Amino acid sequence: MTGGGPDAEETAEADLWFLPGPDPEADDLPPGASPLPRAPRTPLFDPAPWRAAQDFLSSDLARLTQVFGELDGRLRGAGEGLLQRLALREVADLSWWLGDRLSGERIGLWAALRIGSTEDTEQALARAGWALRRLSGGPPPGAGLAAFLERAGEASDGVRGTGLPNGETGTLADLSDLLVLAEGLHPVVQGAFLFHAWRALDPSPTRDIEAAVLAARQGATMTRRPGQGALFLPLAMTGTRTLRGQGDPAHKLSAWIAGAEQASLAALLQLDRIAAWEQAAQAAVADLSGRTPARLLAVFAAWPLVTAPLAEAKTGASRAAVQRNIDRLVVRGLLREVTGQGRYRVWTAAL
Repeated sequence: MTGGGPDAEETAEADLWFLPGPDPEADDLPPGASPLPRAPRTPLFDPAPWRAAQDFLSSDLARLTQVFGELDGRLRGAGEGLLQRLALREVADLSWWLGDRLSGERIGLWAALRIGSTEDTEQALARAGWALRRLSGGPPPGAGLAAFLERAGEASDGVRGTGLPNGETGTLADLSDLLVLAEGLHPVVQGAFLFHAWRALDPSPTRDIEAAVLAARQGATMTRRPGQGALFLPLAMTGTRTLRGQGDPAHKLSAWIAGAEQASLAALLQLDRIAAWEQAAQAAVADLSGRTPARLLAVFAAWPLVTAPLAEAKTGASRAAVQRNIDRLVVRGLLREVTGQGRYRVWTAAL
């Protein structure tokens, strides 16, 4: 028979080693929850290794920032057409990474006129059209993730300004949490972090292009005036090195920065080619009378694909004058028609 007293009670409780200890969060348990110990809540993606990689690669990051700053400066005040031209090339290169293999002209025709789609390419063109819209306009991801990704569940009273309704759970809510966790990182590093996280969080068929566009727009927020100039950080214009980084965050970020720098340089070279074409074309039409030829060349330098109504609106010339001068420029090898149709024709500069 065991005697009573406080010491005996303490010994008896100590023998109950197989029972879980007190849960400091027991008061927070929902009704019906299991009494077993719960795993600690830790983020699925830890930004700390990315922050360490950012510090280690600071010189590479500074060089990319300088190149992107030059691209941003070139695009400020240049008009939306040049940005759309670069966005078309970026989306076309992304489509090859995805395996869709769409050309920029085909994407542009579908986005502008909804032509060129077949049963086999309908979904691919829809993805490309979404990417083109997001790269060439609209607010950045931080203004509302649900709206940016065009996912259901957007609400004006969302949590943390992400566009998610209060109480929303699932992958968008997880991505929202990651966007908050990444706030202390450089925008370029934020983009890389979100790219790899979104591909891991959402296994849907559209995740890859969503992740790339999300990262490109987030990276461009490093400008002094977000929303002007370069709206996206080029990632795929020189291949897929940026998007294929493997290993730990340091290796992924190193590939990301190097690939984005090369893509940004390619975008600058594209702008140089357009400027050189316009200069040579202006000299080639010096013998033509009137102001319409020169104005047309400016339109074709700015816009990747031009229809007769667009040319008419941008030059202020009559439809007849526009069509007559476009035909002349085609004959001189400065323009080419891309639809192969007799009606609803579209032209582009023969760069």
